Amino acid sequence: MTTNNSIAAVRTPKIDPANIDQQAQSFINASTAWLQTHWLQIIIAVAVATAIVLALFFARRLGNKLCERSPGTAGWGKVFGRAIIKTGNFFIIMVAAKLVSGYANAPPEITTTINFLFTLSAVFQAAIWAREIILGAIEHRTQSEQYSGEALGSAMGIIRLLVTFALFAIALIVVLDNLGVNVTGLVAGLGVGGIAIGLAAQGIFADLFAALAIIFDRPFRRGDAITYDQSSGTVEAIGLKSTRIRAATGEERIIANKNLLDKEILNNSQREYRRIKFTLGLVQWTPIDVMDRLPDILKEVVEGCGYKFVRAGFLNFSASSYDFDLEFDSETAAYEDFFNARNAVGLAIIRRFNNEDIEFAYPTQTAFTAAPQGGMIYPYPGEEEPVEPRVKAAPPEPKGPPVPSPDRSAVDQDGHQT
Repeated sequence: MTTNNSIAAVRTPKIDPANIDQQAQSFINASTAWLQTHWLQIIIAVAVATAIVLALFFARRLGNKLCERSPGTAGWGKVFGRAIIKTGNFFIIMVAAKLVSGYANAPPEITTTINFLFTLSAVFQAAIWAREIILGAIEHRTQSEQYSGEALGSAMGIIRLLVTFALFAIALIVVLDNLGVNVTGLVAGLGVGGIAIGLAAQGIFADLFAALAIIFDRPFRRGDAITYDQSSGTVEAIGLKSTRIRAATGEERIIANKNLLDKEILNNSQREYRRIKFTLGLVQWTPIDVMDRLPDILKEVVEGCGYKFVRAGFLNFSASSYDFDLEFDSETAAYEDFFNARNAVGLAIIRRFNNEDIEFAYPTQTAFTAAPQGGMIYPYPGEEEPVEPRVKAAPPEPKGPPVPSPDRSAVDQDGHQT
């Protein structure tokens, strides 16, 4: 029985609707008696409370100055300044009353009322401050020109609504719990309702949160040239549900934010350079000494065009050629510079090879006809083509140990020409 009585006492509302008149009369009588017996303490407490109110009003004015001094459209100073400005007059008065209520030796009826009103004002004031700081933090994160008017602008209404609803729902539950209301069922109902809404609009929320992820994580911005999946283009707009990308061929491609983030994204605008790779096939009768100095020739050509030489050397034995690989870097990450570098170095290589009598290979095939005795039939009957003995080439002179390359890239460049 004791346990049940204690539970009933905890769940009893602090305001009994059946005894409102009686409670009001008791409050008035207690206040009148308190004013008559503690008038000096009350005057001092009112003076102190007035000073506190004026100090808090002055602090709120400092919020305006903080907003004016803060640089940018959403600096941290302006974020906290706007939160301070949102401080309500009722909250300021209740803070002062709470601080001086103990000094004036107020009766329990007045103390309980002040505590309740202070809790009510403090809970909702905290929700207002939290809302302003959260929204200000989002604006601060997205204050750059690349995000101006994009996903933040279109999603700010929904973000403000969601944040406001969540914070004030929590504040309302705290206030109701303070009044003695059993909020267990309300919390459960809000949880079930939130799950139902989330399941019904999971596609929209997935794209919305993906847009927010793009804003905060910044894998790319408006104006960046990106490559994703098998497509590429320039980002024109980051919207609430989708991102619009202008392809190099002119069409506008629209892809959902969630689908875009699920793919590997290459941000070409964040490159410091673009690496260009050429594969040069030489005829198989190219002298060995020419092939030995070919890397030096290619380095001279690349540096003569004003670009950064990376490496060059023998690559592969092909069916009708000896293949050499050349890699060099363009000046910047711009595609136009990459295109111009590829054109300039390619023409310079052709010009140099023509001057050096170095021949490029082309697909060739030799056919032989077998004689009945097993020999070969030559093109001219009655004549045998003299067979020249193969001369073994002299081994190259030793050049000492190889010099380590300054390039420490561990990335395999094969197949990544762009």
